[in-house]
Amino acid sequence: MCEIWTMGEMLVEIMRPKAGMALFAPGEFVGPFPSGAPAIFIDTVARLNHGAGIMGGVGKDDFGKNILDRLKKDGVNTDYVFESEDESTAVAFVTYFDDGSRKFIFHIGNTPAVKVKDFDIKDIKSPKFFHIMGCSLMVSEVFRKRIIKTAISFAQTGAKISFDPNIRTELLGDRTVDELLGDVMDNCSVILPGIEELRMITGMDGIDDGINKLFEYGNMEIVALKKGSQGCTVYSRSQKIDCAPNKVDAVDPTGAGDCFDAAFLCGLLDDKSLRDCARMASAAGALNTLKLGPMEGDISIENLNKLTGVE
Repeated sequence: MCEIWTMGEMLVEIMRPKAGMALFAPGEFVGPFPSGAPAIFIDTVARLNHGAGIMGGVGKDDFGKNILDRLKKDGVNTDYVFESEDESTAVAFVTYFDDGSRKFIFHIGNTPAVKVKDFDIKDIKSPKFFHIMGCSLMVSEVFRKRIIKTAISFAQTGAKISFDPNIRTELLGDRTVDELLGDVMDNCSVILPGIEELRMITGMDGIDDGINKLFEYGNMEIVALKKGSQGCTVYSRSQKIDCAPNKVDAVDPTGAGDCFDAAFLCGLLDDKSLRDCARMASAAGALNTLKLGPMEGDISIENLNKLTGVE
């Protein structure tokens, strides 16, 4: 049984090997690495020993094989991944700058990344969580509606909806955040934003005001606010818990937030306290930054325990 399902873009990432290398200039790239925020997230769930499944699409090509081989090896259910004979797998090119910022060029819109194999929700045992990545809602209007429809269907069968806004300005275009979210916020139980995403979603400049705004949604139970080098703060309707960051020498920050999401939800499934969920999530994000590639960090229950002391 898959305790957590997600639906969203699956792609390979091709990266500049050093910070400061512009994408427009001829030069070296490394990869392909299996990627896509939903894929990074769900692979981490599987590596943390929870049933995990993804719905999405790839081309029946070497890049698609790169992604599917990795997910299957780690135990992710890919039964509802569409494999296109006619379209190639999506690709993202990325470079980093010395200040820690990133720049992407995406080739997603006319690829299988915005498609999913046909299925009947009645044939899938309801998960504990259905996780949505905001970037997946930005790629295609048809795909956005499919994700939201699936989320609502799962919610009606008892699943909780978790949401990482994961806003990519390269994909947002001239649309507003409000236009994209649809019914996500009305059905969301757990949200995991960054500080700027909190402001964009709520329209509030102050963090406390933004958090209060999120709890105006009736289903909202937990807000896990990611604060980068300052760690994270987790809020429930009755608690506020600060968690210090794990200090590591980061090699590649891509995917750290997706791994954070996965470990946090796995902590909830394991009935950990919110403090321990936060510590697990921060540790998973830190571990993922230690290797080049968006899902290459050595994340396991054993390594999380070593870093956090959480059993």
